[in-house]
Amino acid sequence: MNAPFKTPTDPLDAPVWDLSDLYASREDTRIEADLKRTRSMVDDLNALQGQLLAARAEPAVLGERLDRAVCLYERSSDVLSAVGAYAFLAASTNRSDAGAQGFESTVREKLTAIATPTVWVTLEINRLEEAEIEAALVAHPGAAHWRPWLRRVRAMKPHELSNELETFLSERAPINAQWSRLFDETLAAMKIKAGKDDLTLAEALNQLSDPKAARRKAAAEGLNAALAARTQTMSLVMNTVAADKALEDKWRGFKRPADARHLANEVDGESVDAMAEAVAAAYPRLTHRYYALKARAMGKAKLDQWDRNAPIETSAPRGYDWAAGKQLVLESFADLGPEFAERAGGFFDKPWIDGKARVGKQSGAYAHPVTSDRHPYVFLNWMGERRDVLTLAHELGHGVHQTLAAGQGSLLADTPLTLAETASIFAEGLTFDRLLATAPKDEQRGLLAGRIEDGLNTVVRQISFHRFETRFHDERASGEVSVERINAIWMEEMGAALGPAITLNPGYETWWSYVSHFVHSPFYVYAYAFGDLLVAALMETRAKDPEGFTPLYRELLAGGGSKGYVEALAPFGLNPRDPAFWTIGTKRLEGLIDRFEALV
Repeated sequence: MNAPFKTPTDPLDAPVWDLSDLYASREDTRIEADLKRTRSMVDDLNALQGQLLAARAEPAVLGERLDRAVCLYERSSDVLSAVGAYAFLAASTNRSDAGAQGFESTVREKLTAIATPTVWVTLEINRLEEAEIEAALVAHPGAAHWRPWLRRVRAMKPHELSNELETFLSERAPINAQWSRLFDETLAAMKIKAGKDDLTLAEALNQLSDPKAARRKAAAEGLNAALAARTQTMSLVMNTVAADKALEDKWRGFKRPADARHLANEVDGESVDAMAEAVAAAYPRLTHRYYALKARAMGKAKLDQWDRNAPIETSAPRGYDWAAGKQLVLESFADLGPEFAERAGGFFDKPWIDGKARVGKQSGAYAHPVTSDRHPYVFLNWMGERRDVLTLAHELGHGVHQTLAAGQGSLLADTPLTLAETASIFAEGLTFDRLLATAPKDEQRGLLAGRIEDGLNTVVRQISFHRFETRFHDERASGEVSVERINAIWMEEMGAALGPAITLNPGYETWWSYVSHFVHSPFYVYAYAFGDLLVAALMETRAKDPEGFTPLYRELLAGGGSKGYVEALAPFGLNPRDPAFWTIGTKRLEGLIDRFEALV
């Protein structure tokens, strides 16, 4: 029996987390004690400055000093990360609380002041020759453990600046972060008028999936008005972030705005360009075709943009209370093996999830790893819909990945974005397969439509975001980009991606202004498409040998960032440097659209 559509779900259904595993409150005396302890660690670390270069002719001595320096670097970073995580986690659930926001900002400044004097570590490592480092790793086995981290450090060598400039950039970072704070607080305070209701951003975005067209339209038009009133502020934020990034890129010698992100992701820009071009070339076979089929299924010539994620069935979609969502997700994780379900279950058994949607809580979802010696936390806004079940699976996929990789230690557990979305998207896919397999026949068309839309949102929409972001940064290089011009670029890219079956209604031109990644993490968005297409190839591999796949997959996740994505995928017989690799995912999506067409 279908549950009635409810927005939001009874808040008692979803939990709130308990951050006392980190600190009891902002006044917890352990915070200052930990900061003091870290200052002492940093003093010990800084006593080694110059000692790596002094030992360059003695491999065993250099290896010992290198191992000690990196160990101290990791340990001090762990303590600082725990303090920073507490401030961020507490603030993200209450963006309307000035005290929480101020505390987060103050903590960020304190952490920077403590960590900045350690910028010499990577700079001094990169003044060593490759042969000197290799000899040290061979002579001192303990130092060899850091080889993958050193690989990443060495990759940055051509783009490093002087010690003085690196110190300046580090000290300036928390001040620049205020632009992200302004962005977040502006959106968190936004009230969206939708008919008689005043909605938060998360609630308005959720209402775009309401079965009633009038409610979808009201949410979209309310969002149009709310965003339009704030685009000047958001434009200033975007322009300033982009200008600051361009200045740093110029000093570091990056030729294109996305190059710094590519380097951090350990992927070459040509591969990302090839992926983006492959997805754009598939627009007609994917979004253009699907939305035309959806319009036909809904009895329309064209869809309004607020119909893009509308349920196609006339009956209310199935609702899920928290217990039902939990059960579905854990059963899906169990399909990979009992260990995966057990690790995911730990997040429910302990208060590590904040799912309750409430005023002041920022929109979106994430899994925060904290450090390798602390457990992760999962954040989402539970509304009781199918998409919330998949979001829960997605973020728990991250959480399980983080617990598996924790054995590497924080520096090596940190996973480049090219692999960071693997476990999350894989978990989402497993959960959808279970939803579809257990659904009554009369619900399967709607579920299939939802899965296709999730895939299109992850692959096509994120690539359209990437193309928009690339064009914006390119134009920003010649001066500030006006709101009108940003709107125009957005409409051109969204129009190309969504196709002729979608009407981009007046007001939609400002919707770029709520996409947080453009401000928080420039050029992050392509990682979602990268991850989805990579996971599609992994799921095709699993289908051939499920039992043989699981241990290889566990090893992939447990490796964290110790291997690059090409090396990590080799055991599966996959080569992401082959252009044909990217077509596996687009063809998988095409196959789902074929199935949907047969039901229309």
